[in-house]
Amino acid sequence: MTDQPPLWQWTASDIAMATRRGSLNASDVTEAAIARMQAVNPALNAVVESLADEARADAAALDRSTAPKGPLHGVPVTIKINVDQKGHATSNGVMAFKDMIAQQDAPLVHNLKTAGAVVIGRTNTPEFSFRADTDNPLFGRTHNPWGPHISAGGSSGGAGAAVMAGIGALAHGNDIGGSLRFPASANGAVTVKPGLGRVPAFNPSQTSERGLLAQSMSVQGLIARNASDLQLSMPVMIAQDAHDPFHVPMPWRGTPLATPVRVAVARDDFGFGTHPAVATALDKAASALSEAGYAVEEVEPPRAREIGEAGYRTLLSEVRDMLGPDIRKYGSTEINTIFDEYYSQFPPYDGTDFLRMLAKRTYYARQWTLFLEDYPLVLTPFLLKPFFSPGRDAEGPEGVRDALGCSHWSFIMNFLGLPAGNLPTHISDTEGGPSPIGVQIAGRRWREDLIVDAMQAIEARIPPTCTTLWARS
Repeated sequence: MTDQPPLWQWTASDIAMATRRGSLNASDVTEAAIARMQAVNPALNAVVESLADEARADAAALDRSTAPKGPLHGVPVTIKINVDQKGHATSNGVMAFKDMIAQQDAPLVHNLKTAGAVVIGRTNTPEFSFRADTDNPLFGRTHNPWGPHISAGGSSGGAGAAVMAGIGALAHGNDIGGSLRFPASANGAVTVKPGLGRVPAFNPSQTSERGLLAQSMSVQGLIARNASDLQLSMPVMIAQDAHDPFHVPMPWRGTPLATPVRVAVARDDFGFGTHPAVATALDKAASALSEAGYAVEEVEPPRAREIGEAGYRTLLSEVRDMLGPDIRKYGSTEINTIFDEYYSQFPPYDGTDFLRMLAKRTYYARQWTLFLEDYPLVLTPFLLKPFFSPGRDAEGPEGVRDALGCSHWSFIMNFLGLPAGNLPTHISDTEGGPSPIGVQIAGRRWREDLIVDAMQAIEARIPPTCTTLWARS
């Protein structure tokens, strides 16, 4: 066993296999994760609430239990601070909400715990979880483990930084416009944004329902270090909960497709230009899929730029009217200035124009559904440049444009409610140091399994970046 890596480096799959067969106990795994958190989190500020004592008690209870072991038995995880966890504040990075203590667990927290996962901490998010960078007046900035030259991304920046630094094998996050995929791309992690209705969503502490478009675009998911861990853990996340009346109770695995599975490679830069490092990452992913037996073809899906822009403008229309007053009242000057620039670059629709765009969403979704009949998977860039520096979105119009304004490939998938994965396929030598470059794989509705299969095929040829990161530290 002396040649084994330290426990904090183990994958969720390896941990679960060892704890389920009895060669490793949950307490040992938990102690290793806590020790790693205590060693590296002071420099990262990824976990803003340590649950070390609670985690030790939960792990000890798992070790004493004679009940059947769940699929994530003893796997250390983190939860983002915008989701309810009993006994802890759902602050959402906002000073005014720092004492909003949840009385119950959200469904995803319940599902993870029921599967045997051990929650070791709660991770940082920007104010109102609505930035591609993670900083707030309540807890401060989260830093990227690759170095100070790269933002940790957002809004699940704490989750992305934590999992890549070895603080837990899995990290919960959520995504309304890219908040799982931005931090995955920034930190070199792997994620799949589930499609609409896939993971039950509900915060018991909420006092009113979210806007209809927020309900249709925002999803809950996980960030990991490799795609195999998503195959293990996502079936746990999709377990049904009656608190979400629009949850779709479908199995994780869908009907096998005829082979070779066709993949459309889309390279549209929407007039913003594609950095050579991003083109390299896309080429590497396409080549890996081709080598794995996929039928890879260069073809552009329908109305991509139009959908990305319309989707974000429509979302901001709802946000302005429903969340905007709280942002004005409780948000910092910085977040309000950033939102003003959002509204400038993606002008919200008014009145019947907003209603028309809500209706047109079905037209756009239909066009893509038909396209996905021919090409079940679509490989795209994620960002068109290497990931931006910390605080870039607070640097006026050009900063917002670099961080969010050219992120149409992200917005498209949320507006249409389609699943989309993100994984790194290249490490670029950028100014300041190395930067992982992520690509996006979107797919048919309710076929996250196909996306994760494809990411596993790529990883068989392009190893996960965590080994490179840890070799540097």
